[in-house]
Amino acid sequence: MINDETRNSPTGAPHILPPLPYADNALDPVISARTLGFHYGKHHRTYVDNLNKLITGTELTDLTLQKVISATTGRVDKAGIYNNAAQIWNHTFYWNSLSPKGGGKPPIVLKQKIESSFGDLDSCKKELASTAMSQFGSGWAWLVMNGDKIEVTKTANAELPLTKGVKPLLVIDVWEHAYYLDYQNRRVDYVNAVIEKLINWGFAENNLG
Repeated sequence: MINDETRNSPTGAPHILPPLPYADNALDPVISARTLGFHYGKHHRTYVDNLNKLITGTELTDLTLQKVISATTGRVDKAGIYNNAAQIWNHTFYWNSLSPKGGGKPPIVLKQKIESSFGDLDSCKKELASTAMSQFGSGWAWLVMNGDKIEVTKTANAELPLTKGVKPLLVIDVWEHAYYLDYQNRRVDYVNAVIEKLINWGFAENNLG
C-alpha cells in the first residue's frame, strides 16, 4: 500500500504533493511526458492545494490523508474535502500502479491468486480492460482483494474501494485527462497499452499484505 503520510510540508501546509516514483518521461511512449506533466503537475497538484485550503485551521488539519477520507466519507457538508483528499490518494496509488518495466506476468504469489479467482491471467486482464472501458464518464478501474478473492471493480469520480472495506491492489485512471493528449477519445487503446506495457504487478502483490 502507498505511504499515507503526505504531511510535514516545508511550507507548513498540511499535505504535500508526493513525488512521482519515476521520471516524467519514463512511461513514454504509452504515456507521454506531456500528459504526465499536465496530469501530475497540474491536476494532482491542484487537489493537494485545494485540500490544504479547505482543511487548514480545522479539526482535520493534523490528520493523515486516509483519516481525512474516513472522516468525510458520505458527508454532504464535507464533499469538497472528501473529493480532493480521495483524488490525492487515488492519483498517488495510480502512479505506483504503473512502472516503466511493467506489463508481462505477475509475481508467482499474485499470479496464483489471480488464477484462483479468474481461471487465468488473460481473463483477469480482459475483465480489467472491460471494466475500465465500461466506466461511464470519469472514474477508476481497480483490481482489489475482497476477502480471499481478487476482483475487478470500478468507481466514479473520486470514489475509492477503501471506503467500502475492500483492499485495492492496483488501479487504472480513466478520467479523460489521463489519456486525452495522447489518445484523444481512444480510451480502449490507452487501457490496453497500460495493461500490456505499464501495469505494475509487483506493486499489486505488495498490496496483498
